[in-house]
Amino acid sequence: MTTARELGQASMAAVETHDRQAWLALFADDAVVEDPVGPSMFDPDGKGHRGHEAIAAFYDNVIAANESIAFTITQSFLCGDEVANVGVIRIAFAGGSAVDVDGVYTYRMSPEGKIASIRAFWEPDAIRPVDPT
Repeated sequence: MTTARELGQASMAAVETHDRQAWLALFADDAVVEDPVGPSMFDPDGKGHRGHEAIAAFYDNVIAANESIAFTITQSFLCGDEVANVGVIRIAFAGGSAVDVDGVYTYRMSPEGKIASIRAFWEPDAIRPVDPT
C-alpha cells in the first residue's frame, strides 16, 4: 500500500528529474498545492493552486523555471494519510546562482492513493544564498 511518505518521495524525485508528466500524474483531480502556505509571490491570494490545470501552471511557472532543484530531507513524520518532511530545498538558477530554502513540507494522500495536497512552510525572507565557492 502506498503511503503519504512514498507519494512525497515520488513527488520530490519527479521534480528533481524535471519529469513534469510524472509529477502531475501523482495528484488527485481536486488537489491543491500551497507553496508557500499563504499569500506569496506565486499565489497573491494565498488560496493555493487548485486542480490539475492550476498545478500544471505552477509547475511551468515556478518549478520548470529553475536549472535544478534538490531536496535534502532531515526528518520525516508519517501520521495516518499525511507526512511532514523537515529539510532544505536547494534551487539552482540559470547563470550559476543558487539558494537554500529551509522548511517543513507536508503531503496529504487522497483516499484513492494520490496527492490531495502539498503544503510548503517556508519564509521568503529566510532564503539563504549558496556560496558558489
